[in-house]
Amino acid sequence: MSATASSERFAKIGPVELCYETLGPDDAPPLLLVMGLGSQMIFWEDEFCAMLVDAGHRVIRFDNRDNGRSTIFRDAPTPTLRQLVLRDRRASPYRLEDLAADAAGLLDHLGIERAPVVGASMGGMIAQLMAINHPERVSSLVSIMSTTGSRRVGNPKPAMLVRLLRRPAADRDGYIADTVATLQAIGSRTHPPDPGRLRSLAERSYDRGYHPAGTTRQLAAINSTSNRTRRLRALRIPATVIHGTEDPLISPTGGRATARAIRRSSLLMLAGMGHDLPQPLWPQIIAAIVQTAAASA
Repeated sequence: MSATASSERFAKIGPVELCYETLGPDDAPPLLLVMGLGSQMIFWEDEFCAMLVDAGHRVIRFDNRDNGRSTIFRDAPTPTLRQLVLRDRRASPYRLEDLAADAAGLLDHLGIERAPVVGASMGGMIAQLMAINHPERVSSLVSIMSTTGSRRVGNPKPAMLVRLLRRPAADRDGYIADTVATLQAIGSRTHPPDPGRLRSLAERSYDRGYHPAGTTRQLAAINSTSNRTRRLRALRIPATVIHGTEDPLISPTGGRATARAIRRSSLLMLAGMGHDLPQPLWPQIIAAIVQTAAASA
């Protein structure tokens, strides 16, 4: 069920073209997956998606703008380190609200009126904004290892912030080595990932499209987006917040704050999970996604 050139499609959404893939029967209930900062759709791993298909869903995954095989903003300036550190809102050519509109536009392209939305990390922020700005399109929400946008919660450990802001590798081997090291640094200690699996993800990502400036622009978009807490309180859809107790990149305070903000949401704190989706915890994560989607039916 891996993404291939033949299974990937492209959708023109306003000023961007999104690369996407659908998995499972066309007549199954849809489920939209939104991935995080600099992470291509293949970070929703093939086996993970297969489990959702087996649970009865048509899974939709895609590359956010400025990432993978979707539109890259090559003519836009790359934010400087100073702009990122100071959270300069002028540094980004777009906002996370634009990425949320992209995702809603993908549903339009596919003829899907309303769908459950699942987002991880920055993807959780985008999913939240879809529910806030496009409430008619989102039937339920699962926000994984994400936060509200408040600067009081969800902050990374200093070493992780330094890693985010470092100069990216320029060559394939350097990118692969650096990506594996980063995924190990932010990932679960209790459930350590297989280095071979991480290397395969890094290799596939580089070969599909390596755009470090795009990741920097996405990070600037995160910095330019305001606190969503008040707007999250207005949501009236089934929602589940999932966070790991060992997350060094987005502190667990971000997940707890998100759950407090969304009325009647469920909070699933997973012991030993870092900033990743460790395979031993997939059954719990999949079950929460499926149950949340079913609550909106």
